[in-house]
Amino acid sequence: MGPENETQISEYLLLGLSEDPELQPLIFGLFLSIYLVTVLGNLLIILATISDTHLHMPMYFFLSNLSFVDICFTSTTVPKMPVNIQTQRKVISYAGCITQIYFFAIFVVLDNFLLAVMAYDRYVAICHPLHYTVSMNPHVCGLLVLASWIVSVLNSLLQSLMVLRLSFCTILEIPHFFCELNQVVHLACSDTFLNDLVVCLASVVLGGGPLAGILYSYSKIVSSICKISSAQDKYKAFSICASHLSVVFLFYGTSLGVYLSSAVAQNSLSTATASVMYSVVTPMLNPFIYSLRNQDLKRAVRRLFGKATMKGVFCPGLDKCL
Repeated sequence: MGPENETQISEYLLLGLSEDPELQPLIFGLFLSIYLVTVLGNLLIILATISDTHLHMPMYFFLSNLSFVDICFTSTTVPKMPVNIQTQRKVISYAGCITQIYFFAIFVVLDNFLLAVMAYDRYVAICHPLHYTVSMNPHVCGLLVLASWIVSVLNSLLQSLMVLRLSFCTILEIPHFFCELNQVVHLACSDTFLNDLVVCLASVVLGGGPLAGILYSYSKIVSSICKISSAQDKYKAFSICASHLSVVFLFYGTSLGVYLSSAVAQNSLSTATASVMYSVVTPMLNPFIYSLRNQDLKRAVRRLFGKATMKGVFCPGLDKCL
């Protein structure tokens, strides 16, 4: 494409999941509901782990961080779609698109790293229980989360800068509900080989690396559980890992499914629809999965609701409490 077709762009058009006017109210209600449930569910997990001293342990520290990341993850992409449907405008500014790419890249990589850190925590707890308090002390836990943030931010900064170097043409329609990195890169008129290479390397290292760590951790965990003689102890050890394994399968299964299907089908609309699973549905389901089998977390949530109810009964107005 010649240079005469290049332009200084100021905005993109997000085509969303469907252009059918009859489906827009349904999509609006669905996305708004999912977003509210995601925020409230994950916020409840965070408040429960902070308020209950029984949950001041590495496992729940990582879980609260995962919940915070999931809130940020969905807040980066989901609210824009209901707003566009409500205002009947599909426009997102160039700066807004780059910002969306930047934060989405941070939180998707953070999800990967936190799931890997949680797998390592379970590995130490089951395979080396006598060393658990030393190996997973607060200092180590803090460093693991900090390192995850640093790597995620640096990767995101690199990906955003790589997009900024591209020049774009007049066709600026993105067949997605947010500014997905690959979709934006493939709109460029300039050569995108370097961008594709960086994305591929980052996916292998920052996606495959944590997944390999998770698989290694659980291979050791399964080996240790098989050596336990008591059936009750085996069940207890497995139940500790069941919630995390469910989230791992859900996150990696849906995200890998999206990219494999996109590689085979080459259908942008179907890829956008499939990506709803790992970017929207998975963060919503995480609080339910973790609280479903965890009695400690259930009790903490009930105590939290109990405190809120008591404050509502005895302090219905702020002026009466002061």
